[in-house]
Parts: sequence; structure tokens; C-alpha cells
Amino acid sequence: MVAGTVAANVGLRTMGVRAAGLPGLPAAFSHRIDVPGRLADAGTTRNWHYLDTASALAEAGATPVGTVLAVHGNPTWSYLWRSLVTQSVEQASSGGDAWRVVAVDQLEMGWSERTETTRTLEQRIADLAAFTEALGITGPVVTLGHDWGGVISLGWATEHPEELVGSMLLNTAVHHPEGTAIPAPLRLAGARGMLGAGSVQTTAFLDTTLSLASPPLDRDVRDAYRSPYGSPARRRGIGAFVADIPATPDHVSFPRLERLADDVAQLRVPAVMLWGPRDPIFSDRYLDDLAGRLPHAEVHRFEGAGHLVIDDAPVAESLLTWLGDRLPQGAAAETVPTAPAEASASGTGFEPLWRRLDQRRTDDGDAIVEQRGSGTARRVSWRQLDDRVTRLAAGLHRIGVRRGDRVSLLVTPGATLTAVIYACLRIGAVVVVADAGLGVKGLHRAVRGAWPAYVIGETKGLAAARALGWPGVKVSAARLPGATAAALGVSYSLKDLLDTRTTAELPSEPGPTDLAAILYTSGSTGPAKGVKYTHAQLSSLRDVLSDHFAITADSGLVTGFAPFALLGPALGARSSTPEMDISSPRTLTARAVAAAVAETDADIVFLSPAAILNVVATADALDSADRQALQGVRTVLSTGAPVSRQLLTALVGVLPNASAHAVYGMTECLLVADITLETLPDEDTEHTGVCVGTPIGGVDVRISPLDEAGRATGAPTQDADRLGEVIISAEHLKSQYDRLWLTDRAAVRDVADDGRWHRTGDVGHLDADGRLWIEGRLPHVIATQDGPIAPVGPEQAIETVSLVRRAAVVGVGPAGLRQCVAIVETTTGTKRVQLAEAELAAQVRDASTQPLVAVFVVPELPTDIRHNSKIDRTRLSVWAEGILAGERLSTP
Repeated sequence: MVAGTVAANVGLRTMGVRAAGLPGLPAAFSHRIDVPGRLADAGTTRNWHYLDTASALAEAGATPVGTVLAVHGNPTWSYLWRSLVTQSVEQASSGGDAWRVVAVDQLEMGWSERTETTRTLEQRIADLAAFTEALGITGPVVTLGHDWGGVISLGWATEHPEELVGSMLLNTAVHHPEGTAIPAPLRLAGARGMLGAGSVQTTAFLDTTLSLASPPLDRDVRDAYRSPYGSPARRRGIGAFVADIPATPDHVSFPRLERLADDVAQLRVPAVMLWGPRDPIFSDRYLDDLAGRLPHAEVHRFEGAGHLVIDDAPVAESLLTWLGDRLPQGAAAETVPTAPAEASASGTGFEPLWRRLDQRRTDDGDAIVEQRGSGTARRVSWRQLDDRVTRLAAGLHRIGVRRGDRVSLLVTPGATLTAVIYACLRIGAVVVVADAGLGVKGLHRAVRGAWPAYVIGETKGLAAARALGWPGVKVSAARLPGATAAALGVSYSLKDLLDTRTTAELPSEPGPTDLAAILYTSGSTGPAKGVKYTHAQLSSLRDVLSDHFAITADSGLVTGFAPFALLGPALGARSSTPEMDISSPRTLTARAVAAAVAETDADIVFLSPAAILNVVATADALDSADRQALQGVRTVLSTGAPVSRQLLTALVGVLPNASAHAVYGMTECLLVADITLETLPDEDTEHTGVCVGTPIGGVDVRISPLDEAGRATGAPTQDADRLGEVIISAEHLKSQYDRLWLTDRAAVRDVADDGRWHRTGDVGHLDADGRLWIEGRLPHVIATQDGPIAPVGPEQAIETVSLVRRAAVVGVGPAGLRQCVAIVETTTGTKRVQLAEAELAAQVRDASTQPLVAVFVVPELPTDIRHNSKIDRTRLSVWAEGILAGERLSTP
């Protein structure tokens, strides 16, 4: 063993040269230092290799504002931090904050010394403290760690509070749930007979780790990661690290990890966690645990990134951005309190979402009328609904659901889902709502990303949860046979929670600033995002809806649009969801609407554009009784996407006495503007987008004008006829995105006035009357040689051609010189993709307000599932560019 150690350390003093000059890592950053040992190393001196930017900063004339202490995990080394090392120096050289970055090679790892000492977690934390003392590192310090380096960096952080000003973490963990097996790759690596073979005698563990990068690492980068580990003697530290994983309470490092987990929860400094959710080792389970211990931390999940998240995603620049935001000039930000202040339920003007249900608890009138496939209806009175909500709330609390716990709901809209939602809200649980319209992959990403503590679902949803490994205690909507419940991992049913033998005792009510819900976007503009709403924001949404549309206790609502299907009890109005697949609005028929209206005596109907299309298309099936029922509707609202005058006119033909409203909004702010069929502007030949009306409910709308490249860089304005991004502010605007700090940061726009402002991603303009016009999405703007072009106007012009049913206009070519291409659906239809015939192409070109380099005809334009109307122009642009470059004609 002594001979092996000597061999492993041959040339120790020259390894700094070998450890640098690698891809992305100039040799000048490589250094060595002798460090007096501690604990088991007391009385010895150990030689460390590390990266340090201090000299480079001095050469640039930059004075460090603080030190980032970066600690790698297993089996990487300080090379992991090369992008942060180089970019931090580039930032300082350009006049930005100068953060000194010190990235260590832990002992036994990288180019640091190999020893005969067994290095437990306690030892490694002591090693790092000895290193920083020898190097003379003092505050302000921000720790940074990945993998087991995250644990060790946090150990240093909790023991150096006087120097610590912040903590940054990549995929890591400080706690493993009792009774849950450690991740399979670690079980395999640590198994008897495999530890030495896989980690030391061969490069299997190292190679497997490097293979987790997505996209794959370049060969020279993989070789750089491997370079310190060329022999079994050099790899002993890899095996020792695996052996030190405290998987069970009897492990020597388990008590220290448990103490560390408790200590981390007391950290009050700013923190950020950047995560690769595809990590098979440090999954979202561990992110959720850390987020619970550090609730004030910013969190961002890089969709598609994995274990080597810093190699998979723009992590280095994100870390520097966070340092600039939270620790400008290295100054310690204001620390968060040791315990969050208890939110008051008596905020100014705040009325909880369930208050009107409380007020009608003795009312035997209908609260919910649930349409069933047999043509019958299930009626639930206010008294019954209040009783069910109260008992479910007590039952949920009895099985362990607490304020702030996330509860994922996989139940179709109706009386059961309504009762569960209000029960969760009443006890302060956070409802997570992601509808089936996201598809299996989208729903999987949403549920895994939210990491709920409980999942309440119907059999189909619970089967998906079991098959895809979704987290959380499982609760079935209906009582299942024992074998089925066991197979699905179900612990309780809702019937189990409705315990009538005891008095329902509820915890104190949540307050206005407590988180109430996470609602997922449709995924039509990228991966679905979780949108966080507080209780106050949801209550404000209710109030705007109630006030603007004069909804009273006598109103009846038919809700064929999922986001509004659950607001009836909050509004104090009876409600019904018509017979349909709520996640696929185009399944709604005119007869189903009529049946729901008749059963509910409804005077208000909510529909999505896709639902309206099918209601209009199936209107011929209405009989005289249906038409009589529909005459009682006074208001019909289209929500979810802009709709045309023609579609609203056709809808009024089905609901002849209704005032037709087109409501503009998004998941982030469901009510922004409103326009009626009567107030729609006259159609003209200019085709400048879809008028969505004037702001409602105190919403403030501004426009950030576009520059020549199509970027929204202009100062927000309310000037008329300025094309730009729509930004909004409102009391009922979402709180933030869930675990998407960078996305949330990008969506926030500073405006001179006070208030919270959100960049919608929509482009449009305000007219002289203050009405808002939508002209497309910001990513769909076409940056031409003559300036930016929004797509909706040209599309509207093309759709005046009699043979065109629907059109999309997209850009092809280099940035700043993009050319326009039209892709159309025809009224006659087609079974294959083709270039438009000469006559149709000529008509489209004549109608278009922009020159077109090509016109394609397709069977159907790609749209999102939830709305069936939002065209995926980004996908079409890539497709058209490929076709014009010579690729085979294919379906977009």
C-alpha cells in the first residue's frame, strides 16, 4: 500500500502543469499548496491542487468583491468548474463584478495527493476548512458544490457563518428519505464485488458518469475529465467516495449528514439551486428536500439537462447572473428570517376563495350540476358541498397533509374535483393542476417538476403515476379493490378521508400571501411551466370575474374551459361542466352545451375557441328544446386564445340572446382584456392583428417596442400604434414560475411605475382608443431587411382568399434577412403536403401584405392540444427552412 501511494504521488509537484492547458482551461489557473492536516490527518501535511483566478484578476486590475469556493463531487475534479473560472475573469475584465473563483481538487481526487487515510464526510469537511485557512480565504465567501461536493461545501458553509454570504448548489443532496432505496446506479456501484471492479480497477464508474452529459461531451473534454485517473492507484478515491455514501443509519458518516441536514435548514443567506432533472442519481426528490430546507432559495430546473448540469446548460453565466442580482459588489444581501412570518388571514380586502361557500353552507339549492354520459345529472347542493369539503379537509389533515404541501390532482372536472380543491385550499395545501392536454410526456415533466407530496387521482391517472414513478402518497378518488390499490401503490381513498365518526377539526386558515396553487401552462410555447398563485391572487381573479361579468348568487355557469371550471363555488354561483373531455375542448358539442344550460338554468357560458368551433359545427343537431334552453344565456365568453369576428358571429347564432365576449388572458393572468362582438372594430384591409379589447379589472397594459432584430428592447409605452411586446401588471397576476428562476427573471420587466410587471411574450399594439391588438408571439416575429414583421396581420390578409381556411406565416433565412413563407390549410382539404398550385399561390401572394418566397399547402397546421388554435410557428419555420434547403416534403 505504501508503494502504491508513493507511485500514485510520483511527480506530485509537477502535476499542476499536467492538470491545466486542457480544453477550456488555461494552464495559468492551476496551482498547488501544502496544507496542514486535521482530524485523522493531524500532524501531516497534504498537497492540494486547485484552480484560482486571483492572479488573472490582478493582471486585469480587478479587485475581488468576494470568493466563490467551488467543490466538485465524485468522480469529477476542479475541471468541472472551467466555464465559471474563465467566464468570471472575462466578466471582471469587462468591468463587471470581480469574483475570485477557487475550485479545489479534494484529497484523493483530481491532481491532489493520494493518501492512506479513510476520508469520511466529517474528514472531508475538515479537509476543506484546513485548505481555506491555508490559502487565507476570508469573507465574503459564496460556496458552490455539485454532487457530494455540494454536501461538503454546505458543511463548510454551516461552520463558517461569519464568512458566508451565499450558497450555490448544483445536483446534490443532504438527506435521503427513510425507507427509500438509494438510486440504483449508486446501489450497483457500491455493491459487494462491484465497488473495486467498477470504481477502482476499471474506469466504469467514471465512464458512466461522463456518459450522462446531454449532449455527449466532446472526446477531448472526456479525456480531460479522465486525465487524473489513469491507473487503479489514482482511482482509489473514486471507490472510497462511493463507499462513504451514508445509505443506512449504521454508516459512519450518517450522523454527520443528519446533523448537516438540520444545519442547512438554519442557513439564512441567499441561495440558488440549478438542477438537471434528468439526473438518475440526484433526482428532483433531492431538489424538493433542499427547497424545503431553503425555502428562500431561487431554483431553476434546466429541462433536458442531467447530472453534469454545468456541461449541459448555461450554468456558469447563470451563477454569475445570480451573484450580480443577489450579491452585487459582494455585499451581503439582507438575510431571510429564521422562520417565515405567519401570514395573516385578515389582509386588507382579502376574502378567501372558499368564503362564499361558507356563507351558503345551509343552502339546499344546487351548487354543482354534474353532467353524466347517460344523459342524467348529479346534483350537489351547497350544504352537501360544504359538508364534503369540510370532511375532506379534515381527512387530508388527518393523514398528514400540511400547509405548503403540494397535492397533484389527476381527477376530471366535476363535483369530486371541486370538493378536493376547496378542501386542499382550506387547509393551506398547494393544489397542482396539470391537465391531460399536455400529453403523457408533458404531464410527466409537470408532475415530476412539482414533486408533490400527495397525488389524488382516478384509476387512469394513478396507473400513469405508478408506471412513470411519480412521487407522493397516492389517494384514489374511488375506493378500489385491495389488489388494485396495492398494484397502484394507493394508501387511501377519498372515502377513507370522509370519516363521520369524529368532529371535523381544521387547522388555522392560510393567509393571503400563502401559496395556493400551481397551474400549468398549455405547453404551446415550449415546455409547460408551473405558474404559482397565492390565495390573494386567486381571490383577486375571482373578484375581477364576478365584478366585470356581474356574476351573482343567482347566476348559473356552464364552464367548458378547464381553468374556469372550478370557480363556481368561489363566485357563489351554481355551475356545471358539460359532457365532454375537458382536456380536449373540441369534443364539446352544441347539444352538450344545451343540456348543461338546461340543467343549471345557466345564463353564462365559458368556452375555448376550439370548443366554439365544434359547438358551431354541431349546431344543426339541436332540437327545439335545446334551442329554447340556449335562448336563456345572456353572456358567452371565449377564453384562452383570440377569436375572429366570424366565429363570434356564428356562436351568437347558436346563443341568440347572448352578448359574446372574447377574453384575452394567459395562465399567468387569466383575465387581461375583454371585447364584445358589438364593440369589435370594423374589418378593414390593413390586417393589423386581432383586437382583444380594453383592459379589465385594474389591469395595466404597456408595449415595449421592437428593435430591428425583433427584440423587445424599447421603453414600455402606451403610445398608439407601436409594435412591441405586451407587458402587463395586475393584482391577479401570478406570483412567479415554479422552480424556473431564470424564466421568471426573464419574464419580469422593470417599469418606472410601481407594481409587478410581466412580459407576456405576445406582440401587438395599442390603438388610439386604448384597445389592445395581438399580432403574434415574440419568438415568431420575422426580422426582415425592412424591419420586424409580426405574423398575424399577413395571415389575416391571406385568409381572405376564398380557398384558404387557415394560414401561418413564418420566416426562413439568416437573422435580419429573413424572408416570409406561407403555409395554409384549404377549405377543400388535402391529404398530402405540397407546394401550392400556381393559381392558389398567386392568389395568396396577391392577398399577402408581405412578399412570399413560397406557399405550401398542408392537411393541418400543428397546434396545441388545449386550445387547438395556437399555431406552432417555430416548428413550421424549421420545417419550411428544411424543405427549401432540399429536404423531402413531409408533414410538419
